[in-house]
Amino acid sequence: MSESAQQRAVRLLQILDLQQIETDLYLGQNESETPMRLFGGQVLSQAVAAANRTVEGLGLHSLHGYFMRAGTSQRPVLYEVERIRDGRSFTTRRVLAIQNGVAIFSMDASFQIDEPGFNHAHPMPNVPLPEELDDDVAVAETLQADDPRMSPMAKIERPFETRSVFRLGSDEWVQDRFFSPVWIRFRETVDPSDQALAQCLLAYASDMSLVSTASLPHLSSVVREQLQMASLDHALWIHRPVPIDQWLLFHKRTSTSQGSRGLVHADLFAQSGELIASVTQEGLLRIRQD
Repeated sequence: MSESAQQRAVRLLQILDLQQIETDLYLGQNESETPMRLFGGQVLSQAVAAANRTVEGLGLHSLHGYFMRAGTSQRPVLYEVERIRDGRSFTTRRVLAIQNGVAIFSMDASFQIDEPGFNHAHPMPNVPLPEELDDDVAVAETLQADDPRMSPMAKIERPFETRSVFRLGSDEWVQDRFFSPVWIRFRETVDPSDQALAQCLLAYASDMSLVSTASLPHLSSVVREQLQMASLDHALWIHRPVPIDQWLLFHKRTSTSQGSRGLVHADLFAQSGELIASVTQEGLLRIRQD
């Protein structure tokens, strides 16, 4: 692991430790101070961290969020938590993320007590294991820098290690398809008992390269730089304890695209095959006009 990759993981842990300003009001710093658009996963994870601060004895089981404006890395993000409901089994929180006095993101999150119930899940797809695959950044470094199909993030170290089933630059990678299975793993060790932190990190990872999945069926007709893409809304359901520092299969797939919007779904499986979480996101997907 390169030092920069480890630093990114440590930095993410640091920015999830929000500063409390007032009751139900928290301030979050950013991953980078370099002028850039905020990554939606950062805002998601910090919003979950803020909601977690107002709940005791329950675990997050679902969230539904809307990205309303692009955030900037040059200003911290203010998180305002509203206590919608405290019930015996379920608790609801609403979180508003604010920059420059305006909302950039809103989220409703539901928490549940730990209780027994029916147990079933559909099986994990039959894909190569992470030990059989290469690190995505290492593979990207071997490819031409000007490949128009390459994501601008492909050669940037991130807090999560990723290994794609469809190897970057391969014939399979450039074919039109509807799905993209990728193994992911957080680069730092996380205490298995700290599920609140693991869920924050899962929320971060659940937005990684998700909206771009909607462009996969059109790889033969467009190049990435022609596309304007942005997350619009995001839903995450957590089914079982999250082993965030172990390999998880992030199986992304798109079901439809229309009206300059693309719909993407994903399941996250433990390497044992256990279904851990599910994600659905609609994103902006259009040809750039500039």
